[in-house]
Formats: sequence, structure tokens, C-alpha cells
Amino acid sequence: MRKLLLTGFEPFDGETINPSLETARAIAPLRFEGGGVETLQLPVDRFRAPEIVLARARTWRPDVILMLGEARSRFRVTPERVAINVDDYVIPDNAGNQPRNEPIAVDGPAAYFSTLPIVAIAEGLVAANIPAAISNTAGTYLCNRVFYGVMHGIAREGLPCRAGFMHVPAIHEQAVGKRNDLPSVSRATLVEAARLAIEVCLREVSSEREPARAATTV
Repeated sequence: MRKLLLTGFEPFDGETINPSLETARAIAPLRFEGGGVETLQLPVDRFRAPEIVLARARTWRPDVILMLGEARSRFRVTPERVAINVDDYVIPDNAGNQPRNEPIAVDGPAAYFSTLPIVAIAEGLVAANIPAAISNTAGTYLCNRVFYGVMHGIAREGLPCRAGFMHVPAIHEQAVGKRNDLPSVSRATLVEAARLAIEVCLREVSSEREPARAATTV
């Protein structure tokens, strides 16, 4: 039986909820054919968050790590293609860190590609009438930091798992009556999107485990 680790972030930037964490919490009690899913809450902290994921990966040894994060301005669910080696925060994280134009890993490659089946995920979501598309930028804030940091840890330590990141839009509670121009979707839509993405990963990630790979060009 394959194992999948699903992560979501705590609220940040004045919000009281984070749709990535709300989605992970809703997924936690579900059961999946052919695989077990564990969920993990991450702090919005540039140093702690990647290490929490890697620490669990070392002990639980998941076959797949699917990291979720909030992209407040997006109206689609977006599996990310690539993580880049830069921290450049427009706002501080919850621990007060605000690096500007700093490398995540001085000795690391410029980027890592996702090792998840992102095309199959995006196509599966669209087929289920969920707005979705592959994204070619995870930004330069915590989502990219965790995405890159986890991929770098997998590559450096030779951990036998695939990993990648998927951004989700805001949910209606973050917009209605507060920010009416903010794109948002329902909780049910995000839970269904995550459920389908997990099913794709469990089905399509081969039993031959592949480590993270560095991008050759950026």
C-alpha cells in the first residue's frame, strides 16, 4: 500500500483561515483505495516549515508528498511545475522573517521540477469541471520555499519519494462581505480537487520510486 503525505499551511497575513489547511483537514478522515494518507499542518515560517515536512518524510517514508498552499489571487487550482532557489518576501512570514532576493540553498541548483504527475492532475480536475491549470511559478514566498526546500532535501538525502506542490484559491468565507473582488471557490470544490489529485498520485506514481531532479535550465 502506498503512502501519501498531504500538507497545508496555517493562516497568515491577517487571515483566520487558510484554504490549504482547511482542505487538508477535510481530507484527513477520508479513505483511499490502494493508499494511506496522512495530513500535516505547517507553520508559515521559512525555516521550520520545510524541516517539518522532511522530518516526517524521514520517519514515515511516504511514496508521495503533496504540498498545498493558498494563492489568494488565483481562480483555479494550480499544480506547480517548478520551484526556484530564491526567497523574496513582499510581507513577513508569521515568524517575522522577510528575506529579499536571498537564495534558499547557497549550494543548491537553480530549480527543481515537480516529480508528481501534474499533467494528469490538471487534466483530471478539468474533466471533473474544477477550474485547474498547470502553473509555471510558485512565487517567491513560503509556498515556493517549502516546495524547493523539500525537493532539495529529497535530492540531498536520497529519500525515495516523489513530491510537488499545488496552489488552491481562496474560499468563499475569505471573500464574501470582506473582499468581494477576490476570486474564491467553495470548500467542497477544494476538497474534491485534493481528493482527485491524491487519487491520481496514488494511481499513477509508479512503484519505482524516483528522487527529486534538478532543473537543467531556468
